[in-house]
Amino acid sequence: MDYAAAAPNEPQSNVSSPGVITLDNLSVSFGRRPILQNLRGELRGRAIGLLGPNGAGKTTLIHTLLGFHPPSSGTARIFDQDIRGDANQIKSLIGYMPERDSFISKMSCVHFVRFMAELSGLPPGAALERAHEALFFVGLGEARYRNVDTFSLGMKQLAKLAQAIVHGPKLIFLDEPTNGLDPPARQRMIKMIREIRDSGQAHIVLSSHLLRDVEECCEEILILKDGRLVVYCNLEEERKANKKFLMLETRGDQKTFAASLSTLGCEYAVTGEHRLKVILQERTEIRDLYRLASAAQMQIRRLTFKRDSLEDIFLKAMENGAAELPLPRGRGKKAMENGHGGS
Repeated sequence: MDYAAAAPNEPQSNVSSPGVITLDNLSVSFGRRPILQNLRGELRGRAIGLLGPNGAGKTTLIHTLLGFHPPSSGTARIFDQDIRGDANQIKSLIGYMPERDSFISKMSCVHFVRFMAELSGLPPGAALERAHEALFFVGLGEARYRNVDTFSLGMKQLAKLAQAIVHGPKLIFLDEPTNGLDPPARQRMIKMIREIRDSGQAHIVLSSHLLRDVEECCEEILILKDGRLVVYCNLEEERKANKKFLMLETRGDQKTFAASLSTLGCEYAVTGEHRLKVILQERTEIRDLYRLASAAQMQIRRLTFKRDSLEDIFLKAMENGAAELPLPRGRGKKAMENGHGGS
């Protein structure tokens, strides 16, 4: 339970090992209304962010993976176990922090967390011991004998986190974990999520409408829109790719300069009369751009490295169509042309 003291593990990179979550044409309908439509892909990150506007299907996806809703077609696997046929085995591997409160009235916090541990398969003695450990980990050790009904909103969020991790799950679903928290309480929650992530003891799926929470905690991002997967993004690879992604402001013969970029193998996109987006090749240096600019009798007035924020990625996803996982790594000319102008 001591996530903070656990030695961090390296992210999984063995492609032959099963993914954390595999979506295999997963669809869910309520009556005749489709909620999730043909979700496909494999997720392996230690922390996976789930984003989308209200009604996109985020909570339905979580509930389906938890076994609350049966798929209408397709399936999904968690650690290579099918949610259709291996539901009981999967439940022992996962923890769930719901968005809405789901406490039992008139029950003390430690007894509530112990009860949830027993429901997750721990014997009574071990469940009580782990309940104490979990509550001390989240910072409720001194308040663990109080009735949960007397807790503040922030304390209730911590209690929900404690019951989600008490049985030592391998995968933890966190649905809006910072909902309603003040800034200091939010920082404490984010710190604990990072400790769990970095311990290597559990993977995390974080669903939040706060992009900052997801960007601070997650490695992989899924964005849903109207029940479809519209974006998959590996944030770490995006950051690496953006090291050679430049925004230029120019004066002079930009057309000649842009045409000469192909001699260096650089991909580019013209975003305005005096603006270019350029991807440098590994062998290309900044001084090569100034050399070409001089030959074209053009000035480079401003040169900045461009990094798409998660907000940029999210807003663009609301304009584009569906995607499948895994997507090609790196960035190309089409990605830039569909990207975000301005610097």
